[in-house]
Amino acid sequence: MKPKIAFISEHASPLAAPGGIDSGGQNVYVANVARRLARAGYAVDIFTRRSSADQPRVVAWEDGVRVVHVSAGPAAYVPKEELLPFMDDFRDDVLAFMDRERAPYSIVHAHFWMSALVACELKRLRQIPFVVTFHALGRIRRRFQGDADGFPDERFAIEDRVIAECDRVIAECPQELEDLIVEYRADPAKIAVVPCGFDGQELWPMPKAVARKALGLPRDGRVVLHLGRMVPRKGVDTVIRGFARLRKKAGGDLVLVVAGGGGETSGPEGAELDRLRDLARECGVDDAVQFAGRIDRDMLKYYYSAADVFVTVPWYEPFGITPLEAMACGTPVVGANVGGIKFTVRDAETGYLVPPRDEAALADRLGHLFAHPELLHSFGRQGIRRVHALFTWDQVTAGLLATYEEVLAVERSGGHERHAEVSVVDDAFAAATEAMEASRVALRGGVLDAVDIIAACFTRGGKVLVAGNGGSAAEAQHFAAELVGRFQAERRGLPVVSLNSDTAILTAWSNDYSFESVFARQVAALGSPGDVFIGFSTSGRSPNVVQAFEEARKRGIRTIALLGGTGGQCAGLADAALVVPSGDTQRIQEVHAVLVHVLSALVERRIACPGTEPSSQKHRRSQTRRRQSEPRTPGARGLTKESIR
Repeated sequence: MKPKIAFISEHASPLAAPGGIDSGGQNVYVANVARRLARAGYAVDIFTRRSSADQPRVVAWEDGVRVVHVSAGPAAYVPKEELLPFMDDFRDDVLAFMDRERAPYSIVHAHFWMSALVACELKRLRQIPFVVTFHALGRIRRRFQGDADGFPDERFAIEDRVIAECDRVIAECPQELEDLIVEYRADPAKIAVVPCGFDGQELWPMPKAVARKALGLPRDGRVVLHLGRMVPRKGVDTVIRGFARLRKKAGGDLVLVVAGGGGETSGPEGAELDRLRDLARECGVDDAVQFAGRIDRDMLKYYYSAADVFVTVPWYEPFGITPLEAMACGTPVVGANVGGIKFTVRDAETGYLVPPRDEAALADRLGHLFAHPELLHSFGRQGIRRVHALFTWDQVTAGLLATYEEVLAVERSGGHERHAEVSVVDDAFAAATEAMEASRVALRGGVLDAVDIIAACFTRGGKVLVAGNGGSAAEAQHFAAELVGRFQAERRGLPVVSLNSDTAILTAWSNDYSFESVFARQVAALGSPGDVFIGFSTSGRSPNVVQAFEEARKRGIRTIALLGGTGGQCAGLADAALVVPSGDTQRIQEVHAVLVHVLSALVERRIACPGTEPSSQKHRRSQTRRRQSEPRTPGARGLTKESIR
């Protein structure tokens, strides 16, 4: 039996005609991902609200995909802003359908916040894990739309609940990832970034002349296209005003095609279309603006290919599929520098990014492109490459399947407790990565100084003594093993003695005298002037390591310290102190292990290539050359002995 996935998409059905007031990118997303999940061997049921009395309970839409119409509220169109009161009925009807089917779903994928509320209830009542794609976040929408946002304030608390109870949140772009963390305090470990996509079997570049002939557009004119829903936040008014500015400056062979919307004469969409037509007349471009209305998806490639430039400048945009579709047809995009658009459109590579509600900037970028037709060609080619590399629906589906599998693996291995353990793993690697990066920056110079000291010791025929306690003792022995033996290259064995290794000495001296002096005693017995002592201590305060440093300095032995935190007493006793910038013992020890390998590699390289210039000397000489080549500015003299005097 095929594994079953339940999609919940309360207002966006894959059966809906595109371009309507509540029919946009979410419908396209749900349809395309469901198809590809079915092709990958899954059975997908899409639960969406019944909006007409003649819609059957179940529609076998495509092989492996069913659309299940859910009774929730009147069997008629209801704006999505008014659907929340019907979500209890939606939940109950979905539960009834699931109980009758007796075929459990492995996972639920909720689309939009009200669908996610239903998914929370399914998880509570049937223990089905769920992931959520919000497609828009309430707090972000309210910030941009203010009083025009028709959704109830309860949305914010529901989104908080969803984020707390879901197994994964699918963010569609880096901006949404940031918004989830900053505005909703979402756990980054629960967020997967999976973008939207396009269908290469549906959209591809067509010859411009062929596309324009099919649409009745002028063969040689310049065509700007906007395609999307006719709602104020899409910024179509900015497109018209920007186009009017461009036409006034650049001449009359320009056409703006505004596609989308259903051509309704009443309701919000009809009011918006009336407003836009009036605006075109006010701007004096009504003769050059064509309102194409709703277009079938099989005609999309003609519109995108016929255009010289595609424009989309919404106030905000959670993702935005249309820029991908335009680029797939080889058409450059001028888009608003918001949300997913600033992720999909590469500024000055596949088009341009402009501020939202800025018709002057839009006109400027359009004028620049039309003045440089070679850019249109170059941006078009680069757009095709970008979308095929990153944004196909197959790639999107693969990312979702990987996320589903992560969730199901957690469920199979113990549910929430296992998820907590996974978080521990993720947090540990994140902390280690942060400590490594901070150390890489902070310790470069110290590492090179330490290599100079060790290599000079071996060159003179000296030896190295190493010591530490606990995990640091293990790293001391690790370092000795790498140099007495070999790290990467064939070469002679190097004289390194781990003071932790002789248990008879350690126990005899510690038993008869003190553990605090056990390393100092060995330094006094084995060390000679010109040798090197290397002490490992995560705190820099271990008494036996401190005494060993003091004894080494008395006897003319060079000293190197691998430390952490503030460096403690040992930092002031070392000729070269490598202090890991962390107070976490685990992180310090992890960096020390890396330092052992780095020091071993560099010392071995120096010994294998005796003519190699000392690392710190080469580093300092490079810095000197760089400083000498930098231009001097008035009042920015370097400090010298003379200037100090």
